[in-house]
Amino acid sequence: MTLRSVPLALLGPALLAGCATTGEVDPQIATATLKDTSGNIVGTATATQTPVGLAVAVAARGLPAGTHGAHIHTKGDCSAADFTSAGGHWNPDNTNHGTLSEAPHPHAGDLSNLVIAADGTGTLTGTSNGTFEGLMDGDGAAFIIHADPDDYKSQPTGNAGARLACGVFTAR
Repeated sequence: MTLRSVPLALLGPALLAGCATTGEVDPQIATATLKDTSGNIVGTATATQTPVGLAVAVAARGLPAGTHGAHIHTKGDCSAADFTSAGGHWNPDNTNHGTLSEAPHPHAGDLSNLVIAADGTGTLTGTSNGTFEGLMDGDGAAFIIHADPDDYKSQPTGNAGARLACGVFTAR
């Protein structure tokens, strides 16, 4: 049998196994499917380890227009109806909330506000100073979209209000 006649489905695992010997490291990526308080899927959040922290990308839909706080929370649990089971903002270094607060700041859960357009959609990209290992620790982490904007200074939450959407990060 020639290489050309090997079905791709059989060849794929062999090619992937070959890549493992090159010393390349797969990126550390975690995703969260965001659901609102009614259980509707309203977006995704993705966290990828980079040399300078976690790159976070959010794509949202079906949310109220306006500016909303967006944070990584300390527990990977969205089971409470109001998402309080996700705990507070992720803050492994016990720093102040927000970039406008007194140093040291910000904490690992801090990100920029998410702006939702009139059609209910919005995107956000940012960097957390947290690590993938911390994100995926024993109790995991969740991504929360809040009802109000983050003021970047009020402790400990930025006065961002109720929790509109929640998703638990899972490693890919």
